[in-house]
Amino acid sequence: VEDRTTALERIGARLFVERLRFEWHPGTQISEPTGRLVFRPVRDTEETITLMTLALDGTLDAHSRADLTRMSARQAAVKHYEDELANYRSPRDWWRVATLPDGQPVGFVTPARNDYNPIIGYLAVLPEHRGNGYIDEILAEGTRILNAQDVPRIRAATDLGNTPMANAFQRVGYINFERTITMTWH
Repeated sequence: VEDRTTALERIGARLFVERLRFEWHPGTQISEPTGRLVFRPVRDTEETITLMTLALDGTLDAHSRADLTRMSARQAAVKHYEDELANYRSPRDWWRVATLPDGQPVGFVTPARNDYNPIIGYLAVLPEHRGNGYIDEILAEGTRILNAQDVPRIRAATDLGNTPMANAFQRVGYINFERTITMTWH
């Protein structure tokens, strides 16, 4: 890997991001809901985009951070939604908003199916609720939804630098099975 990245760097490439790929297998223990959060289906596209926009504040995702240098958070959320989430071939009623018992949104998860695998497509905790351990509960809910579909595995990915997200995947029972490196040219 080092030889290849060095060769690419010699012709002008630079590291953009290294990503961790995770996989969860049926039979892996999933924690039960704690009752701290209530889960409900996402209402519509607008609610999803609004939550994505809010979640971009302080994001550790390299692609999102790069988008935010060129466009507003709302534009970045719309772009991500249209380029990825809108293309999932699974029911949108699998998607969940996590709220406090009073209904205040805390975060959301989009368990889905892409062209290859059942996936955790998007997972976020809103900035004002980060650091409270909600990420594990939200990820567990998305995992339960996909597990109920009798899937052979669930895949997910996050940036190497997004340590809180990577740790959440591991706590919920996902195994880091691969890394990918994305290089870029200006």
